[in-house]
Amino acid sequence: MAPLFALVLGLASILMLPSSSWALDLASAKASGMVGEKADGYLGAVQGGGEVAALVADINNKRRAAYQAIAARNGTSLQAVEALAGRAAQDKTAAGQYIMNSSGQWIRK
Repeated sequence: MAPLFALVLGLASILMLPSSSWALDLASAKASGMVGEKADGYLGAVQGGGEVAALVADINNKRRAAYQAIAARNGTSLQAVEALAGRAAQDKTAAGQYIMNSSGQWIRK
């Protein structure tokens, strides 16, 4: 139970990252419905062009690196960390923002 708790705490810190330079852009993109959270722990573009795609790619690269570090620290697979992160991100997504359902469709939470 302790390793799982440590894993969840690590994921929470990654998903919040309020001091990073992209956090405000992410909040705006989520609030305006341009991006949403997927069950695999990564962002997806709901709508928008190149700027949205660049934001999604940047954040997803940072998340992947953090997930890999968490997986290595906890002796678990990257896929397990991604799944936990995806659930946590979708759970904390504000009402009215987008999440991807199990059918691969964007829905408003």
